[in-house]
Amino acid sequence: MASSKKLISREEWEKRLNNVKIRKEDMNKLVMNFLVTEGNVEAAKKFRMESGTHPDIDLATITDRMAVKKAAQCGNVKDAIEKINDLNPEILDTNPQLFFQLQQQRLIELIRNGKVEEALEFAQEELAPRAEENQSFLEELERTISLVAFEDTSNCPVGELLDISQRLKTASEVNAAVLTSQNPKLPSLLKMLIWAQNKLDKKAAYPCINDLSNAILEDPTF
Repeated sequence: MASSKKLISREEWEKRLNNVKIRKEDMNKLVMNFLVTEGNVEAAKKFRMESGTHPDIDLATITDRMAVKKAAQCGNVKDAIEKINDLNPEILDTNPQLFFQLQQQRLIELIRNGKVEEALEFAQEELAPRAEENQSFLEELERTISLVAFEDTSNCPVGELLDISQRLKTASEVNAAVLTSQNPKLPSLLKMLIWAQNKLDKKAAYPCINDLSNAILEDPTF
């Protein structure tokens, strides 16, 4: 059965894109938003001076956000939580998943440092009550607690929880949550792009962007 989708060639698609005009002011705002999202304070300040483009948030909050991210990356979870609450208490109040993930990381750090008794007490007082109400939380708590049963965590089935990649994952989630609370434009634009492509996919075969980091158009396929 032949596809009912309209085929749009790369040449035709690029011609359409070239007809779309973007104001320099809008492009400058997008560049500024990128610098803010990436936490590059100095570049944002320089770009503000050169282009006259002002960020939507106080640049001082970028430093605060990067401090939160660094604390999480270093395993200083208690400090990260305090910094988040200083920035905006609603971030954790409205995101139980993130709060549990931070508390889980705090438990992991206690186990990493050999503070088994303190870890078990922390798990019972801080994590168990939340896990009773959420099956996924319970499963993550059980996985984490199982670390204490292994003297050699390299042979532990969940030993990856002690990898630095776990810290980085938690730090990334924290950074994304803080960014969302500050309402940056770039993530919203990317979500809109994905939504628009998903809608268009139903009607046409066209060069789309699957690699958002490089914004490379890929030839249409049926």
